[in-house]
Amino acid sequence: MRVERCEHAAELADATASLLASLLDDALATRGAAHLALAGGTTPAGAYAQLRPSRWDGVELWFGDERAVRPDDPQSNFAMVERSLLGHAAGALVHRIEGERGAEEAAERYDALLRERLGERVVLDIVLLGIGEDGHTASLFPASAALAERERAAVAVHGAPKPPPDRVSLTLPVLRAARACILLASGEGKAAALARVLAGPDDAVPASLLERERLTILADGAALGDGA
Repeated sequence: MRVERCEHAAELADATASLLASLLDDALATRGAAHLALAGGTTPAGAYAQLRPSRWDGVELWFGDERAVRPDDPQSNFAMVERSLLGHAAGALVHRIEGERGAEEAAERYDALLRERLGERVVLDIVLLGIGEDGHTASLFPASAALAERERAAVAVHGAPKPPPDRVSLTLPVLRAARACILLASGEGKAAALARVLAGPDDAVPASLLERERLTILADGAALGDGA
């Protein structure tokens, strides 16, 4: 596990864009294709706005999670990505989670699409994730039944503690299988959760269960607590 400290949100977005571009280029050079799962949130949006890999042709964009809403809903992760990234990502193939179909159907369809594009053992090149104040990542919340899913690549989430309650998320095995995983943390509100991630795997903190050997944490001083 690697931890990189950034001074502020703008530097965090810069570092995220730079790392993503490097990882995309490596995957394109090695395998001729690059599969990236995107996160929602303000910091990722800042990174997407400046993300410029060497080429977009051969890049396939996925989503780590999505709310069960229409793609033009203000809460939609796709809507944010459309505004911040897709305008300068011509050539990339975008795989949207169809949240408007409802969590169950959307998850079933996304699971099938992932397996169609990547095979039965779904291995993404890069997964970009955030962390919640409760330690959740993607839409895998503490004590959620979705966190225990081991067979499917995408799972319906019901009763999320943050609205809307119905969502779709990539499952923990898919997040752990990714060739590279980036976890973003910004602000004092994330400090306690991030400290628990750094302390070691803990079933009560979903973000701590990511594969640590392939994990890079990018965080600002506030999220790191003491600024170390």
